[in-house]
Amino acid sequence: MTNRIVIGITGASGVTYGVRMLRLLEDTNYETHLIISEAGMLNIEIETGYKAEKVAAMADYTYNHVNVSASLASGSFLTEGMVVVPCTIKTLSGIANSYTENLLVRAADVTLKEKRKLVLVVRETPLHKGHLRLMTMAADMGAHILPPIPSFYHMPKTIDDIIDQTIGKIFDYIGIEHELFRRWNGYEPKDCIGKNEIKDEN
Repeated sequence: MTNRIVIGITGASGVTYGVRMLRLLEDTNYETHLIISEAGMLNIEIETGYKAEKVAAMADYTYNHVNVSASLASGSFLTEGMVVVPCTIKTLSGIANSYTENLLVRAADVTLKEKRKLVLVVRETPLHKGHLRLMTMAADMGAHILPPIPSFYHMPKTIDDIIDQTIGKIFDYIGIEHELFRRWNGYEPKDCIGKNEIKDEN
């Protein structure tokens, strides 16, 4: 049986993460179901070299974000889970408050109520208390909050290296095998400073 995964792309900066994820899933046995918000379509054309139609064609199935009668709106449509990448604060608010005004938020709500994996790649900075409260609310309902914060222990050399590290973290949670970044394998320093070598500057 083909595994299904729902991908939502919203209008936050960082739509390239969603585009990259679609590209990487093309060579897997995952069947991709894509929803792009209106602002997400605009940001694709602002931030990437793609037209929104080109990105839509990368998925196996693409849905109009206003079509709340689509198959994704029902829990009877089986999936492995959903990733909203990137996730705007507006979309986060809709999910946290179960305000299902469009298919993207409804699909996320369905994912939560069916106890499936939901990853929210929340993209905003700095964060005020309202943003943090919304993330806590979503996490309490079962969402996995995964901001696109890069690590540098794997020594990234390109923007793609940084993007792939975040996508790899998403894949780890969903359970998709990958080799997108070098994993931490411990570190043994060659030289250590002895206690008697530490100087008190005061």
